[in-house]
Amino acid sequence: MDYTGLSEQEVLRREALAKMKELGIDAYPASEYPVNIYTTDILEQFKDEDLSENLKNICISGRIMSRRIMGNASFTELQDSKGRIQLYFKRDDICPEEDKTMYNVVLKKLLDIGDIIGVKGYAFRTQMGEISVHVTEFTVLSKSLRPLPIVKEKDGQVYDAFTDPEMRYRQRYVDLIVNPQVRDTFIKRTKIINTMREFFNEQGYLEVETPILQSIPGGAAARPFITHHNALNIPLYLRIANELYLKRLIVGGFEGVYEFAKDFRNEGMDRTHNPEFTVLEIYVAYKDYKWMMNFTEEMIERVAIALHGTTEVQLGDKVIDYKRPFKRVTMYDAIKEHTGFDISGKSEDELRQICKELNIETDKSMGKGKLIDEIFGEKCEHHYIQPTFIIDYPVEMSPLTKKHRSVEGLTERFELMINGKELANAYSELNDPIDQRERFEEQMKLSAKGDDEAMFIDQDFLRALEYGMPPNSGMGIGIDRLTMFMTNSPSIQDVLFFPQMRPEKRLETVDESIFVEIGIDQEWAKVLIKTGIESVKALKEANPNKLHQSICGYNKKNKLGLTNPSQDDVKSWIEK
Repeated sequence: MDYTGLSEQEVLRREALAKMKELGIDAYPASEYPVNIYTTDILEQFKDEDLSENLKNICISGRIMSRRIMGNASFTELQDSKGRIQLYFKRDDICPEEDKTMYNVVLKKLLDIGDIIGVKGYAFRTQMGEISVHVTEFTVLSKSLRPLPIVKEKDGQVYDAFTDPEMRYRQRYVDLIVNPQVRDTFIKRTKIINTMREFFNEQGYLEVETPILQSIPGGAAARPFITHHNALNIPLYLRIANELYLKRLIVGGFEGVYEFAKDFRNEGMDRTHNPEFTVLEIYVAYKDYKWMMNFTEEMIERVAIALHGTTEVQLGDKVIDYKRPFKRVTMYDAIKEHTGFDISGKSEDELRQICKELNIETDKSMGKGKLIDEIFGEKCEHHYIQPTFIIDYPVEMSPLTKKHRSVEGLTERFELMINGKELANAYSELNDPIDQRERFEEQMKLSAKGDDEAMFIDQDFLRALEYGMPPNSGMGIGIDRLTMFMTNSPSIQDVLFFPQMRPEKRLETVDESIFVEIGIDQEWAKVLIKTGIESVKALKEANPNKLHQSICGYNKKNKLGLTNPSQDDVKSWIEK
């Protein structure tokens, strides 16, 4: 078998796999393994005398996370989907007959950390007082061919933790194995969604699905992703919002509809934005934005209590209190408070002048709505740490929103701000088809000026409105950002299983003979390549101290067992 390009550990594991095959052991069996309990159940039930009787015929499975191999008895730590537990192996219990191969060869020599096994046995407490499983039989369920990054802990200090963000996000599967707190974040994410879904279902609202591929990317001001439908020979867009389709269902007679949707926006990426994100949108007939504010804060309070048992949730160095009611501030009042400018009734030119005085960058494509949005985003947004509804937005910022019932130039809209970021957006929905057409036409004028986020005109949606849409209120909330807030996660990448990243750079195969030819041992030539030294020129340009640290660290982390060169040896390589 060709092992070119593999580390020593990877080679050893493949050799172990081959030896298993020689022994007639299928390291990847197809049959069901009859698991009847989880590690956490064993630990909990063992403490209860009435339940401990259930622990005499245990069958569990999971991944080996540590090993202490001794003579006739050995210990491993097994991790399943719930937690970890110690396993105790005694040779004569595993192999009661004369053939001791399963213990002496398979367990002691062919199994590695990261391998997945199934075990049968019974629970007991060791002399050291640790609840463990005494194994009477074990089965190899999956041989791991790559070594796991081993997280060590001593005297409260953690060593060699798998913490590099890029590695964690690219290899989330490894992250979930070695960092248990990561798994907890995603369990909480699911609990957030389930809590919201239960809340909506209690009200009798219907969960629905709407198209992801759309001929017109409507419902938000954002740049879309474009694709092509071959059979129809037309361009299609990945949806930027599901709003207009959900409103069509309100036209059709549903009282309340909601959708947990994947939306896509071809825009920037940072710690709070990913081009693919999850949003909840809900629309309820015969309601307005005041009702929706009460509904939203009740929903979020319920989520906080479901996750934490309290409305007070730690977020960085702050404690956010989600107890109702939330503060309400108009957008104009917020801008006046934090900038000193009263922008009500101001023209586009006057707003540009205010931006100039506030040192806010603008461009010619920006209309009044974008200018006001820039002022609020730059000067106001970050002040709202505790949950606050910013209400009553200008018409120019809200092309899908009903005009304010009492204040000229405003709309009945709110955004929920938490920790200086927008979390939710909601309206009293515009249901006047003539007004809506005029608003769309204004958006087209902005598009003509170069605003690539301006809305398209959706003629079918306008036709739907002309059949009559009842007054209603809608709300959208970012699930990713809500999860960040509720799990104290500093980056959106921490709450997405697989965040968007640049394609991984693949190194071309480098022949280690180029280093062997200048007198470097072949094993260390391989290590040089693994650590990114791909040419003699790159070797000559390397810092000797840093290179020494890098290759010795690689040797240790991958357990290659090589004798480390001295700093002088590495310096001599560079000077050859």
